[in-house]
Amino acid sequence: MKDSIDRHIAHWSRELADLDPDVEGAITRMQALVALLRRRRETALSARCLKGWEYDILWRLRSTGPPYRATPTWLARALNTHPATLTSRLDRLEESGHLARVHDPSDRRRLLVALTAEGHAAWEGAIGDQAAAEHALLAPLTGDEREQLAGLLRKVVTAYEADGPPLMPPVEPLMPPVERP
Repeated sequence: MKDSIDRHIAHWSRELADLDPDVEGAITRMQALVALLRRRRETALSARCLKGWEYDILWRLRSTGPPYRATPTWLARALNTHPATLTSRLDRLEESGHLARVHDPSDRRRLLVALTAEGHAAWEGAIGDQAAAEHALLAPLTGDEREQLAGLLRKVVTAYEADGPPLMPPVEPLMPPVERP
C-alpha cells in the first residue's frame, strides 16, 4: 500500500542519491500528521469561537490545578508572551466570560487571573475535540500497534532528551498553588 509520502520519497530519491527513504518517510509522515492535527485543532477551536492563544491561556490556567488561578506575571512567563500583549489578551478573555480577575485572598493588593465556569467549559470542549481527532487519526491501528508506535517514539524522544533539553515543558504548575478563599 502506497501513500502520498511514498510519491514524495520516489521524487526526491531521484534528486538526492543519499536520501534515506526510511528516515525521510518517518520524518515526513510525522510532520504531515502534526500539520493535519494543527489544522483540525484550529478548525475545532474556530467552531467554539476560540483562537489558539485563547486556548493556550485557558490551558495554562487549567494546568495550575484548583482553584485555577495565576498571576498575570506568571502567565506571561509561562506562555512566553510579552506582559502588554498578555494584558490585552486577558481583557478579551475577561470580556468573553472565560476568565475573571480576582483579588488574591492572601494579599488583596495583588490581582489573580481565574478561570470561570465558562472558561472551564470552553477548555473541556476544546480538549475533547482534540482527543477525538487524535483517536480518529490512530483508529486504523490496533491497541498493540498504538502501544508499539508510542514505544518507538518514546525511544527516539528519550535518546534526544538524554543529550538535550526536554521536548515538553512540565505539566506541573510553575507557580505555587494559590490559596482558596
